[in-house]
Amino acid sequence: MESHSPHLVAAVKARLIWEAGEEDSIVPQMDGEFVDNVAAEAVEEGWFSTMDTILIGALVAVIAWYYFKGRGDSDDVPPANIHISSSPLMRTSDRSDDDSFIGKMKKSGSKVVVFYGSQTGTAEEFAGRLAKDATRYGLKSMVADPEEFDMNDIAQLPAEIEDHLAIFCMATYGEGDPTDNAAEFYQMLIDQELDLANLNYCVFALGNKTYEHYNATGRYVNKRLEELGANCIYPIGEGDDDANMEDDFITWKDEMWPKVCEFFGLDAAGQDINMRQYSLTELTDPDPSKIFTGEITRLKAHLPEKQRPPFDVKNPFMSQILVNRELHKGGNRNCLHIELDITDSKIRYDAGDHVAVYPCNNSDLVEGLCSMMGKDPEKVFLLTNLDEYSSKKSPFPCPCSYRTALSYYVDITSPPRTHVLKEFIQYTTEEKDKAHLTLLTSTTEEGRAAYQDWIVKSARTISHVLQDLPSCRPPLDYVCELLPRLQARYYSISSSPKAHPTCVHVTAVVLQYQTSTQRINKGVATNWLMAQKPTEDKQYKVPIFVRKSQFRLPIKSTVPVVMIGPGTGIAPFRGFLQERELAFKRDGSIGKTLLYFGCRHKDQDYIYQEELEQYEASGLVTLRVAFSRDQPQKVYVQHLLAQDATLFWDLVGKQKGHVYVCGDAKNMAREVQATIIDICKTEGSMTQQQAEDYVKTMIQKKRYSSDVWS
Repeated sequence: MESHSPHLVAAVKARLIWEAGEEDSIVPQMDGEFVDNVAAEAVEEGWFSTMDTILIGALVAVIAWYYFKGRGDSDDVPPANIHISSSPLMRTSDRSDDDSFIGKMKKSGSKVVVFYGSQTGTAEEFAGRLAKDATRYGLKSMVADPEEFDMNDIAQLPAEIEDHLAIFCMATYGEGDPTDNAAEFYQMLIDQELDLANLNYCVFALGNKTYEHYNATGRYVNKRLEELGANCIYPIGEGDDDANMEDDFITWKDEMWPKVCEFFGLDAAGQDINMRQYSLTELTDPDPSKIFTGEITRLKAHLPEKQRPPFDVKNPFMSQILVNRELHKGGNRNCLHIELDITDSKIRYDAGDHVAVYPCNNSDLVEGLCSMMGKDPEKVFLLTNLDEYSSKKSPFPCPCSYRTALSYYVDITSPPRTHVLKEFIQYTTEEKDKAHLTLLTSTTEEGRAAYQDWIVKSARTISHVLQDLPSCRPPLDYVCELLPRLQARYYSISSSPKAHPTCVHVTAVVLQYQTSTQRINKGVATNWLMAQKPTEDKQYKVPIFVRKSQFRLPIKSTVPVVMIGPGTGIAPFRGFLQERELAFKRDGSIGKTLLYFGCRHKDQDYIYQEELEQYEASGLVTLRVAFSRDQPQKVYVQHLLAQDATLFWDLVGKQKGHVYVCGDAKNMAREVQATIIDICKTEGSMTQQQAEDYVKTMIQKKRYSSDVWS
């Protein structure tokens, strides 16, 4: 690229950022490397006139003055690129103090506030359990979503409430990112030098060790609070979802509370109190217009006339399924190709983003639960928070029928956690069943082992527990209160908006397996979606929203790319290939594109075979496919990668190509990274440490990107 004035490039960069700021859907992807490259290319290609340059030069001067005059010198560097929610809470100068979390704590007499950063609901669930625990020790508490409050107020907490404790349950999402609802708070900690002297706090971090940035968010929050002068009452706890998150959490909180009680001079024995958080009202003659039927937040929000952008986690778009077809050609498994209509939704996406789908539980499971509990599934009920000052008035949208609650709002297929089983003891009549539940909820080694074996390894759901313990019959409304919310399922988008601007493609394998108790467990979302096959007479709509990611092709199409995605891991690469094809047609040439795909059998689960082979025939991509079970010895993508060591190093080591990995985090992604490190050693003449450092640098510079799950 021709050399240009850095001031001109900076000016263009400022304009790009300023213009992007007007489109909230663009902001999350505007990382530093992206902006720098586009700004340089803009100057080179002459996107702006002389007058444009003068105007944006003045703009960048104003920004520079604001930055250096208004902010002063700062060496702080954000530990991660933060994705701010597309609809953050608006702060207003006339916000009432009563609306702050401190105001609510004062009104309710709370001493403990538990904040949560949650993407899948686990951190929020843990926050609720900690708040209930605090009550047992005589500490009134409240749970708070940081997205709903001005978190600058934490600096005032010590002065406003003398005997206080702030607990942070912080999950890490994706590649070390904070969750959507905690992104603003996380950015505030990075940007501001708050005086948090005398703030009493504890942190529990939630993550998964199969990911590169294990518990990065919780660790940073803990470290940053300490740097700002806060007083850590008990060391950070860390939960590993790849091992036993429940066990990690229980161990930490059971050790944390005695220290908290000691700090506040309280009796650490605790009290046996009523743990119910909501009161039940069953309605005899409800107004049908005021009954929720599956809406995520707003009543009747799913109706076409009520749909309003922007669409996000709290306001999903009702998307019509245009296509729903089977991808597998044989065998006993299913894989779906689904196309979701986003016409007129103002939803924008990029290849590499994720689409979230809110699912519905299996109707047979719902009917079975209602039958076991002796409840009419059509009965309409309302759960009301016993704490009138709580910001959460109900555990889910109410009033609704038991059928609606169990279908759309309550997770009835995940293994129930120990605190749920503990509450069931009081509703169990047979001593044998009581003893078993008591063992499962015990914190002894024997109890933890029993829970791991009988619940986790056997994959028992709430229905299975009630079937196997026939004298255990808790009230159905209490079951709805105790169980976590049913969460949206995220899928890597398998299309490009440049090729498909009005629809989003999903590639998803249908989950179904037999447990050790000979029961068949089915994935909630994929089995539900499999049945939503549109016909001329029948159309289906599903609630969706798009979540931005950092999984992006290089700006320049001439940069070589290596894509590794077995199974449905091919999803984002299908979108990448669509973009490379358009670039090839536009420019006449692109950088080398190498795709590694893997499946079990060529004649059964080689998904998108015809499409991929057409791409290869056109010269767009070099295709390397591992059929793991078509020969006596299993062959996986990492084996093909090792065979291509010289080619890989030429593309990545010499030509500075980009590497992308998508799929299983626990095994495949680890094996692929180990293979790449070996290639760096052999082809790049590096030591083990040098090779590991080289790969880490690639990751930091976004030349090695992962979109993985466990």
